[in-house]
Parts: sequence; C-alpha cells; structure tokens
Amino acid sequence: MVLAILHPPGISAGTSSDTMESARPLVVTTTKPLAIIAKAALGKHAKIEFLQSAKQSAHDIVLSVGALEKMHRAELVIFIGDQMEPGIAKVINGLPEGKSIKVLGLDLDFVESKNNQRENHHSLDPHVWLNPHNANIIARAIQGAFGFSQQDIITEMQILAIEENLASVVELSYISHHDMLGHFINAFKVSKGRSLREANGARKGAKSQYVLRNFAKENDVKCVFVEPQYGDKDAFVIASSLELPLRTLDAQGVKQQLSETGYAEFMQTFTAQFKACFS
Repeated sequence: MVLAILHPPGISAGTSSDTMESARPLVVTTTKPLAIIAKAALGKHAKIEFLQSAKQSAHDIVLSVGALEKMHRAELVIFIGDQMEPGIAKVINGLPEGKSIKVLGLDLDFVESKNNQRENHHSLDPHVWLNPHNANIIARAIQGAFGFSQQDIITEMQILAIEENLASVVELSYISHHDMLGHFINAFKVSKGRSLREANGARKGAKSQYVLRNFAKENDVKCVFVEPQYGDKDAFVIASSLELPLRTLDAQGVKQQLSETGYAEFMQTFTAQFKACFS
C-alpha cells in the first residue's frame, strides 16, 4: 500500500533517516490487534507501539508508569472502548481532543453480546478487528487523523479469498475458549459454535457447562479452540472429557509482525487456524 502523502507533516523528502526516525509520530494502541491495523494503515510514516503483553487478555491491561508516560507522548492513542478497557479508558478520555480514537465510537458493523443493553456499548462484542470490513474502517480513521489518503488495509479480493477458503467448513461445529468469534461469524457466515467463557473472558457457570457438553455431543463438534494468552486448563479439561483435539486460535495476533501487509496476513493466519479444527 502506498499512501498519497509520502512524508508526515514537518518531514521533507530530503530529511535524513535518523531525523525521520526521531520525527515519526508515535501511535500507541492498547491492544496488539489495533497495533496490527495501525501499522498497516500508516506503514513507515509512524512508530507503532502497544500496551498489551503476549500473556495478557485485552480485558486485563493495566497502566504502568511507563505506559502512562508513553500515552502522553503519543500523537495518537487508539483503544477499543470504555467497557472493555476500564482501567485505561479514564486516562485516555482525559487526553486532549483529537488525540485518541475510540474504536467502538466508529461507524462499524457491530455484533451484540448476549444479555446486555447496546446503548452504553457494554453489549457490543469488542472483537471488531475479526471482521475485515471493520478493520478497513478503523484504518481509514487512523489515516484520516494524520491527513493521509484513506485506503483499505485488506482488499475485497483478499476478503473474498478468505470467504472461499472457508466455504467447506461453514456448517461445521466447534467450541471456542471464549465468546470472541461474533465478528468473524458475521463477516464469513461460519457456524456460531459454543464457548467456554463469556466475551469478556469470564467463566460460565455449571449450567452453561452442562449445555455446552450436550451441544458438543449433539452437533458433532470437531475441536476445542484454545487461545495463547489464557492458558489451556479449562479447555484441556473439556476437550479431554469429550475426546476432542485442542487447536490454537490466536485472535490477538501474538506472533504477527507489524507491517504494511500485517493485517491481511493476520486474517489469513487466523483463517488457517480456524480451518485446522476440521482437518
């Protein structure tokens, strides 16, 4: 992807590489997936950093002194929303106007979480990056914040290729570690499956576990997905009891490199991981 503006404000074509490095605006995201999107959106024209560690769920991020200082140095801070990141949102909402982007405040294709009210965003499934159409909207908002031309970070042809790749498994059943596939399901019309945990990572009760086991037996479930940042104890227990294989499904892009093609690569990898359940 080539942006129409080749140099950020204040950087000329003759500027040295060292000066360009120090002059590049800093963009801080709360989560790794948002960093993947930001890097794909801005390429070499910004330095992208994120606060989430490889062992953290996005719901568990807390502010350190270093993170707080980084956020105040940043030209732009990008976060999901108040309900998903309550420990950070208060600080971000206190930043000067125009210095932050709240993803759940954008005009995205939303998916409702269960048993909540939409008005305060608490009901919205926060895993919006798993729908590539949403990722393109987020990318354009980031590009617009810097005055860049607004371009997609994953093409319609690439999205169609993913859809075609999934065609053979859309009706097959699975169990996911937590309820995070709503946007992926909405984008590609795959089966809804069932989950061990809620969308915020909270454990479900005994009744839900009973329903889950019955679902697995009645719907020919093929595998149990486990996510790198959660650990696999509860997933291992149910997979073992149902004699199902465990498969890794990395919605956070833990191993994905930040690059201009990073988001498309992330979605392709995620799709391959999803399909591995059924092989």
